[in-house]
Amino acid sequence: MEEDSVELGTGPAAETGHLKLKNTTQTAIETTPPPPREAHGGYGGSRFNAVRHGVLSVHTVLPWEDEAEYAALLGALVEEYAPRGPTEDHLIEEIAGVIWRKRRLRLAEAASYRRGIERAAELPSGILDTALVQVEGTLPLGPILDAVTATPSATAKDLVELKRREASARSALEILRAGEAGAYEAALAGLDERTRKSWEELIAPEPEDPDEEQDPDSDVEPYTTDATGLAEYLQNSVLPGSAKQLGYVENRSVIRAQVLGEALEFERLEPLGRYEVHLDRKFERMLTMLLRLQGLRRSNQSG
Repeated sequence: MEEDSVELGTGPAAETGHLKLKNTTQTAIETTPPPPREAHGGYGGSRFNAVRHGVLSVHTVLPWEDEAEYAALLGALVEEYAPRGPTEDHLIEEIAGVIWRKRRLRLAEAASYRRGIERAAELPSGILDTALVQVEGTLPLGPILDAVTATPSATAKDLVELKRREASARSALEILRAGEAGAYEAALAGLDERTRKSWEELIAPEPEDPDEEQDPDSDVEPYTTDATGLAEYLQNSVLPGSAKQLGYVENRSVIRAQVLGEALEFERLEPLGRYEVHLDRKFERMLTMLLRLQGLRRSNQSG
């Protein structure tokens, strides 16, 4: 009977018993691949655990910054250095923090320049004197920003447009001064589109507002809608404005150099520079420690 029991225990009818579970467990152990941690140099599927759990990122990423962008930076460093173990993980996150803070430092430097440029717009006309542009008062902010941001190709295009506008205004003024029949229509047709539209908007009647009070001190006489009014507009407004704009554009490179010099506030940039040196030294220390630790680990594994 004992022998029969053994035979029954090893037969097909007993495959649902204890022995079946033992064999299945053994097969699963033999066929289960290594955990992801080994396959990914020690970080594996938990590569962003520190970000998720707020170990370091909670103090590194400010509320208005993009945490996903920081996570992408951290992931790229993980891919590059394949850290293994909590010490290497920590060093990777320290390196990510240094790079992230240096990015923030660049934004602070740019903000300092922007503040300087805005301040330069409020300075006396010494900037324009340096740029050989004769104006009164202060340099408007618009030409300053244009001088700082415009590319050479954009400046060349603006010059062509301004000279064409000035030439059309002078030609129209000559037609009006000749006083021939149909001079007004001919002069208006010869103007560039922008000047023509500005004239049409200027002479267009404004809708009356019964609730608007009339200003008794207003002594500005509107231009007359004829050859005389258009000639006055071209001579007193368009041509002087075009000459001033040409002065700005022709001297953009000089204005740009002067403005950037005025905007460079060393007292603001000096502490930023010291902080950057601190970050560079920390980056070097963290990277050196990481590479030494990984080299030691590889040496122990090969030994």
